[in-house]
Amino acid sequence: QTVLQGIILLPLRAICIGVLLLLAWLFASIATFRHPEKGSVPIKGWRRRMIQTTLSGLTRTLFFIMGFQVNVKGKIASLLEAPIFVAAPHSSFFDAIISALTGMPSIVSRAENLSTPVFGTILSSLQPVSVSRQDPDSRKNTVTEITKRALSRGQWPQVI
Repeated sequence: QTVLQGIILLPLRAICIGVLLLLAWLFASIATFRHPEKGSVPIKGWRRRMIQTTLSGLTRTLFFIMGFQVNVKGKIASLLEAPIFVAAPHSSFFDAIISALTGMPSIVSRAENLSTPVFGTILSSLQPVSVSRQDPDSRKNTVTEITKRALSRGQWPQVI
């Protein structure tokens, strides 16, 4: 009976995950449509609210379908209380759970990730701080960008 459940549930879960990813891509595309590239200007207004609500909800639903349920204990620090949010060990797709639970903050990511189909568009909507492994000045530029965003007094979203 367990094998039969797996044979039925696996394709259903895969289809649901695919639909949710396409919906996330659609909302990310709408939110970033005709917005300046490269994270030079923070996304504000309805675009930011759409990213925070829809992408956060879709990501939480995605993980629920995969079998993860996360309960938050305590209060998540606001943007003005903590402009930089640190998550560790920062090594897997589980970082997306933290992003969904904290309102889809900006993240620090490899520049190559932005060119990935579907995921690159979703990632771009979060206005990540890009790190280029080929650029010798990338570390310094990353620290400068994180500092600029942290000192913006709420103009930029939290950085994780």
